Amino acid sequence: MIAKGLKLIMLDIDSSVSSNHGDQEGTAWNGHFDCTCYYPNFLFNQFGMLERCALRNGNIHGADGWQGVLDSVIAGYAKRDFMRFFRVDAAHANPAIYSRLEEAGYFYAIRLPANAVLREKIAHRLTRPVGRPSLTKVKRFFEDFHYQAQSWEDERRVVAKIEWHLGELFPRVGFIVTNLPMEPDWVVRF
Repeated sequence: MIAKGLKLIMLDIDSSVSSNHGDQEGTAWNGHFDCTCYYPNFLFNQFGMLERCALRNGNIHGADGWQGVLDSVIAGYAKRDFMRFFRVDAAHANPAIYSRLEEAGYFYAIRLPANAVLREKIAHRLTRPVGRPSLTKVKRFFEDFHYQAQSWEDERRVVAKIEWHLGELFPRVGFIVTNLPMEPDWVVRF
């Protein structure tokens, strides 16, 4: 647990590969990592301290078992008086996680896999900007809009980052689902 007097808690959850050799219980072939492994889940705070982890079989989805890892940490901080933040990659983009974090009073920023509907919302930014391309700088644009996937009960805010890099024909695009009340560029930096 974190010391008293803290003003905020920031949690990050992620999965990692733990490759091994032999036939240990729970290991399995994982084609993404091209090895036999465990696929543990880790939950860290902003100081890099491990709050909770779970050893998982090697052949499951990166977000499987998130609730067992997250719920105990949320419960541990429930009575503390500070701001709560959470961030995670797109493997954990899941409406049950959004709802759980909202219910517990956490602000979150979660990478969201791109899809045709999201790309349509920023279509006006997906054509190369007019004028000569910069020889030194990346051209970066941010957009935010409300979106509701079919699997979501509620509409949520999505922030898009669009980057045009020198010599690249297409932009690099990323999406974040969030309830943070900050400007889009701040959400991306968070």
